[in-house]
Amino acid sequence: MFMVLFQTTISLLWRISGNRMAAQLKSRLRARSGSVPEIQIHEPRNHMEDVPHHPLDPLTMQEIYRVRTILSTHPPFSPSFPAIHSLSLDEPRKDLVLSWKEGDPLPPRKALVIALLNGQSHVLSVDLDLGLVTSNKINRGSGYPMLTMNDISVALEVALSYKELNRSAVKRGLSPSDVTCVTPSAGWFGPSEEGRRVIKVQCFSNQGTPNFYMRPLEGLTMTVDIDKKVVVKFTDTGGEIPVPKATGTDYRFKNQKEPLKIKAINPISIEQPLGPSFTVEDGHVVKWANWEFHLKADQRAGMVISRAMLSDSETGVPRSVMYKGFSSELFVPYMDPDENWYFKSYMDAGEFGMGATAMSLVPLNDCPRNSYYMDGIFASWDGTPFVQPNMICVFERYAGDISWRHSEIPVNGFDIREARPKVTLVARMAASVGNYDYIFDWEFQTDGLIHVTVALSGMLMVKGTPHQTVDQMPSQEAASGPLVSENAIGVLHDHFITFHLDMDIDDTNNTFVKVDLVKERTLPGQSPRKSYLKAKRNVAKTEDDARIQLKLYEPSEFQVINPSRRSRLGNPAGYKIVPGGNAASLLDHLDPPQLRSAFTNNQVFISRQFISPFSMVYALTIARVHLFQVFSL
Repeated sequence: MFMVLFQTTISLLWRISGNRMAAQLKSRLRARSGSVPEIQIHEPRNHMEDVPHHPLDPLTMQEIYRVRTILSTHPPFSPSFPAIHSLSLDEPRKDLVLSWKEGDPLPPRKALVIALLNGQSHVLSVDLDLGLVTSNKINRGSGYPMLTMNDISVALEVALSYKELNRSAVKRGLSPSDVTCVTPSAGWFGPSEEGRRVIKVQCFSNQGTPNFYMRPLEGLTMTVDIDKKVVVKFTDTGGEIPVPKATGTDYRFKNQKEPLKIKAINPISIEQPLGPSFTVEDGHVVKWANWEFHLKADQRAGMVISRAMLSDSETGVPRSVMYKGFSSELFVPYMDPDENWYFKSYMDAGEFGMGATAMSLVPLNDCPRNSYYMDGIFASWDGTPFVQPNMICVFERYAGDISWRHSEIPVNGFDIREARPKVTLVARMAASVGNYDYIFDWEFQTDGLIHVTVALSGMLMVKGTPHQTVDQMPSQEAASGPLVSENAIGVLHDHFITFHLDMDIDDTNNTFVKVDLVKERTLPGQSPRKSYLKAKRNVAKTEDDARIQLKLYEPSEFQVINPSRRSRLGNPAGYKIVPGGNAASLLDHLDPPQLRSAFTNNQVFISRQFISPFSMVYALTIARVHLFQVFSL
């Protein structure tokens, strides 16, 4: 068993005109086509009749209602119902899931609940079959559970009713209705913050644009105690910094005034006359070509792939590849020590939830024709279920790429031109976490390769400045980022996207192997060559062996093998985990944001867990990861 964390560090800065360009391109494309493309309408489903069919199926609406009823009669909660911060399936033990076959009774259905009452975090296990709370542990350590929408609403309500905020808005020539506020993470900065739930609130001008992120009320920050519903600190040090103008910030294509001076793109569409080649059984089991896997939405992780199996090309027998894969955390530290910026060190999954922030996908734009759409069923802060519609889509992708090819020059009598098109299956979701949109793709290929890709879109979070041009800046080196628009600095920051992969190659008996590529020198007179490369295999025996920091001039390959499953040549079955370009966090290890995100100190980390030999954790500063087979013979 292996768990993998992938992290994406993207130092993002683009000009605001990019939003306008994308919008006008889309507008011109539609104008040139002479008609608006056909829009696929996906009618909402009635999930009240849903029942689980698989041990890993998420809780249904009826099950969530039942959990709420059970909690309401639990003695600690009978006088006052707690705030529900997380309510999801408490998954059965792995051995029970692996031994389960279609048609077997499901293992007992349980719920894992994180609830908050009177400042105490409760971690509960609820047995739905018994109708009882079987475990209730109070968290005595640091930290609090994921924020709820009610928490955010309370913080904004407290902030917007604060008189000092209105005075600051008026000083900037704004009315209260022109002000939009958001709740950036307060981070964690030592024991002085222990014992209370606080969140920061910062505000922007929405006057003349929906892209209020480009119009910050710089220097204005409120700290709100969510439980006491009071502002505990108010600062406004930016009264002399102008609010950036709204001109050119509206990204909606319908509001673009002038066309771009570029040639329009003709319409393009991929057709499937016979329909898609994949099926989704019982709402969660995806079958396509030689792949089968379980897919579900999760309020924290967003999208979870489980029980991924690949059919053997010779026998047709499904072979296990991965027990579970999902995005476990997104760490986003901004690089500005200013009083109004130092705390911006987001944990997007743990604080806000990737599933909770996943909006409905847009047919034909987010997902192509013939896509299958999956809803998320989650619990709100009061324990009642709600539907996150069209949160995940599944589709087949063909982009003109080549899956495999080979040609022979006919000098030897072979006139061969062999090429095969590349068609893949993609599971996609998009989370809109404040100003940024993360697009997650899990792409499956018929050759057994899995691509995990994260794309980033949305808006910049900018810092207001008195300067309108770079010539007005005393020192560009001293600024926290480049000037991206008049009176707006794009603050340098990173995005570390962490993935958890629990690899099961042919079963749970897996081993992690680090293959070092080392330079060997030839002996005098041995060869005209002076040097060559050798591959040296190192099997991880301890956790320390598998704490790896990637190095450009000390390259390595990372393999997950099953030593007990051999090919006809004697090679062990295995997969190779291939990171793309990488980077490491440069923050001091004792810096509070880095203390919270210590998992980024190593790009590969493996720990023993439960009955399986290893649990592998990757921390890769990239947006693309590849998993593909090794030793296929």
